[in-house]
Amino acid sequence: MKFSVTFISSIILATAAVAAPLTSQRKARHEARRITRSNGRESHPPYKPGTNEILHLNKTSKEEYSSNWAGAVLIGTGYTAVTAEFTVPTPKVPTGGSSNKQYCASAWVGIDGDTCDTAILQTGVDFCIQGSSVSYDAWYEWYPDYAYDFSGISIAAGNVIRVTVDATSQTSGTATVENVSTGKSVTHTFNGGVDGNLCEYNAEWIVEDFQSNNSLVPFANFGTVTFSNAEATDNGSTVGPSGATLIDIKQSNAILTSSSVTSSSVTVKYV
Repeated sequence: MKFSVTFISSIILATAAVAAPLTSQRKARHEARRITRSNGRESHPPYKPGTNEILHLNKTSKEEYSSNWAGAVLIGTGYTAVTAEFTVPTPKVPTGGSSNKQYCASAWVGIDGDTCDTAILQTGVDFCIQGSSVSYDAWYEWYPDYAYDFSGISIAAGNVIRVTVDATSQTSGTATVENVSTGKSVTHTFNGGVDGNLCEYNAEWIVEDFQSNNSLVPFANFGTVTFSNAEATDNGSTVGPSGATLIDIKQSNAILTSSSVTSSSVTVKYV
């Protein structure tokens, strides 16, 4: 069957007309994602106080200070899973704070982020307060991508939350938040295509002053967060946080947290 040149040209032009809007839509989605990535909520590796320089812990019993991390970090090789439970605190405006400003903190477990520079697999809960309004968000993140909120789970002060990350490879794994008090659980699965490879060098239980709009959020008085039943999988064996390096938050020469560890728990207190 023969087609005229005019007919073929018409088909090409019609196809191009359809393709152009789709191309524009794809560009718009990519641009929206880029803007969200640059302005969204993000966790980061521990920074040396007052800098954007990553603090590398030294696997000793000496306590270290960071501008954004408090808790405990195991350092070694072969960490593929981390889990713990904690009771959701009621955050407070810190002494001298403003009722018009929002203050936040976040409790999470993760793999990597200290002696591995390329990725962190993590999941946890943010708790924020502004005036008398308190809010909570469950989230997951494969840093250096930004954090995504879970949907379909509600969290309230006093709930017991179990958080778990499990790496099935250096580019895949799961992040799970379970509200033990309500029986509701949500999981996100990473199937490759992530922005960085895990090293499986670190296991951590952290309270963080996270970033939003490229700066640390005002840090909430979170009271005490105790990660109980804290475990990590190290080369196939289950280990506790005993022997982890402790880290606390120091901002403007003021120490804001106090962390301690037992064989099965990590406790972080606001001071």
